[in-house]
Amino acid sequence: GILGAGQVARMLAQAGQPMGLEFVFLDPAEDACAAEFGSHICAGWDDEAALKELGRRADVVTFDFENVPESSASLIESLCPVYPPPRALFKSQDRMREKTMMQTLGIPVAPFHPVAGRPELVAAVEKIGLPCVLKTRRFGYDGKGQAVLRFQEDMERAWQELGDSELICEGFVPFQAECSIIAARGRNGQTVFWPLTRNLHRGGILAISMAPAFERQLQLRAEAMIQGLLDHLDYTGVMALELFLKDGELLANEFAPRVHNSGHWTIDGAHTSQFENHLRAICGMPLGDTGVSSPSVMFNLLGEMPENVRQRSTDHYPTDSLHWHDYHKTPREGRKIGHVTVTAESDTELKARAVQFAADLGVSAELNLEAIMGKTGE
Repeated sequence: GILGAGQVARMLAQAGQPMGLEFVFLDPAEDACAAEFGSHICAGWDDEAALKELGRRADVVTFDFENVPESSASLIESLCPVYPPPRALFKSQDRMREKTMMQTLGIPVAPFHPVAGRPELVAAVEKIGLPCVLKTRRFGYDGKGQAVLRFQEDMERAWQELGDSELICEGFVPFQAECSIIAARGRNGQTVFWPLTRNLHRGGILAISMAPAFERQLQLRAEAMIQGLLDHLDYTGVMALELFLKDGELLANEFAPRVHNSGHWTIDGAHTSQFENHLRAICGMPLGDTGVSSPSVMFNLLGEMPENVRQRSTDHYPTDSLHWHDYHKTPREGRKIGHVTVTAESDTELKARAVQFAADLGVSAELNLEAIMGKTGE
């Protein structure tokens, strides 16, 4: 059973069908893109009867995004196992709880301060200093629900924009790179890690992910950080931890209790994808090999599928070097409707293909892909 039937649920089902798994989804959207891969219960997250139906029909339940109400997952947990545990949802759904937990576990984070009113905002800015970032504590994603404060006069604008919500003020991190570590932990505590992945964002939305991209020392530090979270939460399933690299050190930004956009490259570039290993973990199966089968660069596709690029690519790129994934979602500006993973046998070949493909998509100049494709170390 999956709470949610978007593209993540779709890719979970695509990974699970060859394993002999069957799926039932609960999602309020009538046109949910995962529905063709199983049974779709079209109902709201607060529909108790529908939640109970899902719990009765499933042997195990998971979710495809972290804004599923923790109360809904807990209700289903009374009927069948739910993984990752609803406790992980509870922690991830509030940035203050999330950052406090990380700080308690000794995971480095930027300074932060709760903001419940204008006086607390003034106090937070005085304590943290400018620049800083004001964020909603809940429901922020893809750059939504946050404002950067660079000058004192930015405080009023940010308060007018966000002041109706519970807020947190965080220190601004002038990072050298954004990255993420993705891990899978089984029911028995077995844990495996994919390579630390470098991420580039455009307008707050992930645009490109590259793996492998960092030296071994940073990989080991990131693994230790996410291992602490996994063990603390007695976690089962795949988790992603988003990180900043600054002056050779890693700072945690946030964790996602699910398979993650920055790990989509694993479908084509790893021996076992994050989707297959998530299913293996929650079903109590042994976890698969997370080693790299091909160096990879993943491009998110937003708005609509670039069919002209897709058609030309068959003539311009070697066979099986571009892997197109269409989520079969209705096109809409800014909506994630698919991704492409570029693979190659060597880093040199990958760089040439990825830079060319970025140019074909019209994003290379903006993201300066060629300049950042070298491995990043200390």
